[in-house]
Amino acid sequence: MSALTDLLSVDGIRLDVEAEDWRSAVRASGQVLVDEGISTAEYTEAMVRNVEENGPYIVIAPGFALAHTRPFEAVLKTGMSWVRLATPVAFGHETNDPVELVVALAAVDSKAHTAALAALAKVLADGDNVRALQQATSAEEVLRVLEGESVGADGQAGARAASAKDAAPAPSEQKILTVCGNGVGTSLFLKNTLEQVLDRWGWSRQVSVEATDTISAKGKASEAVAILTSQEIARTLGDVGIPVKVVRDFSSTTEVDAVLRDTYDV
Repeated sequence: MSALTDLLSVDGIRLDVEAEDWRSAVRASGQVLVDEGISTAEYTEAMVRNVEENGPYIVIAPGFALAHTRPFEAVLKTGMSWVRLATPVAFGHETNDPVELVVALAAVDSKAHTAALAALAKVLADGDNVRALQQATSAEEVLRVLEGESVGADGQAGARAASAKDAAPAPSEQKILTVCGNGVGTSLFLKNTLEQVLDRWGWSRQVSVEATDTISAKGKASEAVAILTSQEIARTLGDVGIPVKVVRDFSSTTEVDAVLRDTYDV
């Protein structure tokens, strides 16, 4: 078992699900959570409202959406569902549409699922893993891929691009914020990808990363050197007094490496 598969069972995986639009896709992922006793239907509708109110920022990588919202009483326990659609649907994201895979996350707090999202970030950073997940013919096959947690194609490219020898000297102790609408899902995913890059740079001890929500980010901006987030959340934040860097593919260590280099002019 891995941290990821601790929260996702065979019964929580559905393949080739029919959905007419993004709302029905999110509701399909939420229904699996309900079926598994993870959350109630109220949580499912809250996930839909989250996109209606904040835009399609949950589409964090090409073809992939991480459906979620804030923890509240509709969450019965921390868990995930995995829905691969029969036909991809548009969420309205300018670069990552259409979406084929919707992973729904329900969390009782902001900490219980952090290891699972770290594992998921590593899995989706590997192009071979992504292809295997797209082609899997059973829930058991999906779990086998997820338990591998290997970093291949894109992760290796990121490692080459961000090796310690060509990174700039590490700065003094600093903080970077990763931000999403709720501070419990996509911001944590991006945090994990950024930390992979910082590890390769040898900067992990000097640069800390904090995942947070849009409201808290405005208050914490003075403590940080930059914010990394989606285009939708960047628009919501506006001018917070520090650079706000847009990341389109939260699973790509190569893109995050480039954003980090731009932030530090490396």
